[in-house]
Amino acid sequence: MSLLALDGVCIDYGPIRAVRDVSLTVEQGEVVTLIGANGAGKTSLLRAISGLKRPSGGKVTLAGRDVTGFSPDHLVRLGLAHAPEGRQVLTRQTVEDNLELGAFSRKDRPGIAEDLEAMYVLFPRLRERRGQLAGTLSGGEQQMLAIARALMSRPRLLLLDEPSLGLAPLLVEDIFEIITDLNRRGTTILLVEQNAGLALARSHRAYVLEAGQMAVSGPSAELAQDERVKRAYLG
Repeated sequence: MSLLALDGVCIDYGPIRAVRDVSLTVEQGEVVTLIGANGAGKTSLLRAISGLKRPSGGKVTLAGRDVTGFSPDHLVRLGLAHAPEGRQVLTRQTVEDNLELGAFSRKDRPGIAEDLEAMYVLFPRLRERRGQLAGTLSGGEQQMLAIARALMSRPRLLLLDEPSLGLAPLLVEDIFEIITDLNRRGTTILLVEQNAGLALARSHRAYVLEAGQMAVSGPSAELAQDERVKRAYLG
């Protein structure tokens, strides 16, 4: 049984069909990446998975349970977390407030305190800025905060949308080292990423979306050598 399965998912925005009949799976322990041009439907798919956008058709299954159309807070309680494109941190709240809000669905105060400390170990810059307003952080620090906030819910599946967007190359490497480390620790990840080369290098499998439809899929190492993928996304 796949941890996540999409079966024939369609997503509409008014009369526009942004995603058409997409099926994919994510297995426990994997990093799976979605690549494609801007407007291909990648972010729409993540929003449909996390409950921010109701699919117009098809089915979303989490650990064997049909969760199509479930609310975001319900899905968080079932073990799914989403670090969205653009970070969307609470700018007028402190770093620590943002992290604690990531654990809104939990009641285990000792466990929350333990995980808060774990986030500060994983992201030392956040410890240094724990009392600072999130809106005053750099782009890279806000991205770290967005990921850490999502992890505070102890997700079985983490959705990451464009974690490298707008970051300097050295920070991009840092973010992907963190993603790799999280996966080694047992977090399953579905990743949308503009840097196709890095995404393919750090994932197990990949799907390519073109104009809202699945174009090609397979092991990431194989897709990195696929001539169509190389021409379109790897330069």
